[in-house]
Amino acid sequence: MRIIFTALIRGEAEGGYSVLCPELEVASQGETIEEAKKNIIEAVELYLESAKELGILEEILDDAGVDTKTTKEPIVLSEYVSTPLQACLE
Repeated sequence: MRIIFTALIRGEAEGGYSVLCPELEVASQGETIEEAKKNIIEAVELYLESAKELGILEEILDDAGVDTKTTKEPIVLSEYVSTPLQACLE
């Protein structure tokens, strides 16, 4: 199972870009758009890995709209984050 989370990227007045994954309420930043994308992927991966270690991964994914109850496929963290993020530039 592969899920592509949304990445909302916004240029900041003081320079750089902030980026938010609204489904997981995870945020990051970067000096360039590419760096912001790389950083949000890393932040989401770390967030999901921590949730798995704490035993709350399925709850987190359910809250994000992922139906973990009906899928028979195992949850593989590396498949939850995909490089082609959807970006909204303001």
